[in-house]
Amino acid sequence: METLACIKRVADTGAEIVLTEDKQSVDASAVGYTMGPHEECAIEEAVQVVEEEGGTSTVLSLGPEDVEDQIYEGIGRGADEGIIMETDGEEWGPESTATAIADGVEERDFDLLFFGNESGDNANYQVGIRVAHQLDLPVVTGIKDFDVDGDTAIAKRDVPGGSEVFEVDTPAVITVKEGLNTPRYPSMRSRMQAKKQELEVLDPKDTEDRLQMQELETPEAEDSEAEVLGEGPEAVDNAVEVLEEMEVL
Repeated sequence: METLACIKRVADTGAEIVLTEDKQSVDASAVGYTMGPHEECAIEEAVQVVEEEGGTSTVLSLGPEDVEDQIYEGIGRGADEGIIMETDGEEWGPESTATAIADGVEERDFDLLFFGNESGDNANYQVGIRVAHQLDLPVVTGIKDFDVDGDTAIAKRDVPGGSEVFEVDTPAVITVKEGLNTPRYPSMRSRMQAKKQELEVLDPKDTEDRLQMQELETPEAEDSEAEVLGEGPEAVDNAVEVLEEMEVL
């Protein structure tokens, strides 16, 4: 079975985010880059399916040349091959990104295309769905449990009070959420070996996005102070009062 995990290079959300003066992008000099947690699970699922069913797992990303770092990390996490759709570094919107990915994989025989449910930065919830639409493939989103039975993909999505189970014929597109699996962490040795892998480089065609970003904003800093309720047994009454206010008790 041939699987594809599509990932996006995003700013490390654990670091302080600094924007460029025009508020159109993140200042790369002030922050590192990574992939989102949903996409880590997408890679892991693509790898696990191949380990169980046989075949080849591939990691793909659209972005500047530096995005190869995230692709190599995906290979270090167990993927077999990597594809970089190299751009000039400008941010592409979800419509143009999906069109480029769909065009790039249309002639390839991928049985399962995994995406993170949403990216770790803009969280547009669009690319996987748009790719499925352009390739005329079934798509199931927000998946927290997944299995394969022959040519059928069985995907489970959590809903209030229970879950929804979908069975779709492959090829299919699946967008996954963090918690679907436990992504393996690449060792130093696997990272070094991954960088010996030759990546396939594609030249994607940029198309116009009908949805245009106006500007980015960083959230306001929230200053908060810890309140000491007391020490020893004397603090119990105050702690109970706070828990009652929170409706925990």
